[in-house]
Amino acid sequence: MPGLGELLRYVSELVDQGAEEHYRDLSLSYRARYTPVLRAIAAGAETVTDITGATHLTQGAVSQTVGLMVADGILVKRPMDDARKSGIHLTPAGAALLQRLQPHWEVTFTAIAMLEAEIGYPLRQVLGAAAEALEREDFDDRLRRAAEAIPVPAPMEENTHGE
Repeated sequence: MPGLGELLRYVSELVDQGAEEHYRDLSLSYRARYTPVLRAIAAGAETVTDITGATHLTQGAVSQTVGLMVADGILVKRPMDDARKSGIHLTPAGAALLQRLQPHWEVTFTAIAMLEAEIGYPLRQVLGAAAEALEREDFDDRLRRAAEAIPVPAPMEENTHGE
């Protein structure tokens, strides 16, 4: 049986591959990894910190994705009053892209609901609950508790009497 991380990565890859193919069908040059950032910006996020708070992505992942989106002409960074932060805004091309993507996202959530109905599990709810549990107690701590719960056999004494 594959491990949890292996299954999560595999399911994620399958979802991303399908999404990428659908973007090609729509004649969009677009990376699936941009979606959480765009959705956060559409909801009002203006900084990397805002986007990180609105998604389940690390600050490093958001910064890297924003950098790619700036390079692709989807986003632009502008200085804010607090010089330590940059405001992140859609370019005109980014705004047009967002408008084209919103109907696709509606289709995506319908497809997810259909997948959940097929498998008989509320997958997003299960993954959300797993994320909340791991936020309360991280996996490293859970591994330590599991190791303590498993009895370790005492080492066998070596027979030195030639028997």
